[in-house]
Amino acid sequence: MRRVVFRALAVLATFLLAGTATAHADAPYRPTGAVEAKFAERGPWEVAAQAGFGCCDSTGAAYDIWYPEDLGAHGVRHPIVAWGDGTNAVPRQYAYLLEHLASWGFVVIAPENRSTGSGTDIAGAARYLIDAARDPSSIFHDRLDTAAVGAVGHSQGASGAVNAMANSDGLIKTAVPMELPAEAFCSGNLISCADVRGLTSGSVLFVNGADDALISPSNQPPWQSQGLQSNRAYYDATPASLTKAWGTLVRANHNDPQGQPDCAEASVPCTTGVYGYLGYPTAWLMAQLQNCGEAQAAFTPNSGEFYTPNPNWSNQIGTTAT
Repeated sequence: MRRVVFRALAVLATFLLAGTATAHADAPYRPTGAVEAKFAERGPWEVAAQAGFGCCDSTGAAYDIWYPEDLGAHGVRHPIVAWGDGTNAVPRQYAYLLEHLASWGFVVIAPENRSTGSGTDIAGAARYLIDAARDPSSIFHDRLDTAAVGAVGHSQGASGAVNAMANSDGLIKTAVPMELPAEAFCSGNLISCADVRGLTSGSVLFVNGADDALISPSNQPPWQSQGLQSNRAYYDATPASLTKAWGTLVRANHNDPQGQPDCAEASVPCTTGVYGYLGYPTAWLMAQLQNCGEAQAAFTPNSGEFYTPNPNWSNQIGTTAT
């Protein structure tokens, strides 16, 4: 009996530890490829941030922004990245990631909206900045590349990033959904599913964590084999007319994108923090929106760095548009 009780307590302890954000449980993530390592580091731009910069989205939520401090230096026009929060989350919970993107020359805008799955307010945030670029009184006047717009999001916001691109009439050129929820978590609910079949142009990089087996599994779970219940199913359902890629972070759980950079301030469950979400997602945006040659080469199907054996990644597949 004592042996049974001890075993039960051990299982309970393991469960509790798995559900707690532990900043010191794992060593920091270490990129193995040169391109990932480069873009996992902070970029060359100093970053300014402002909460409540402008108003408002369709719900009345304000916009938070992160942008290069020296806007437009040397004639640069900055691409736009619109962000989508996870359910009940707010942009400041992703500040490390969003500041990182801004350090690579992107102007990042995020509505303070806790329900972004439809993509309406993510696309609206991008249009807000496009309007600002036309406004002589705005700090963004003539400093944005309004033809280079991307959408990135986490969880429900990952669905929103895909839907924003699908419904943007070509305005949004690329999407990076992180921890995209399986259809079972949105069908019949108020949360919108990701409409990958409705995509007609652009590019998509799917990123999920191997430990996120419930909400964003890599493969179809045996108890839910029908529909788009996995990242592989979403990837396969994305039309061949788009450039697309997918990779799974080996040690990552649902809320790792909230790392600041580790899990100490993230919602549970979080395994290591945001580290793995910095390098390749940034490189993807550099490739798609800034025409960066070395970043583009990293995603050359089959031969690019992203597809080489890597202890930090699995399931790396990708194709170029046909």
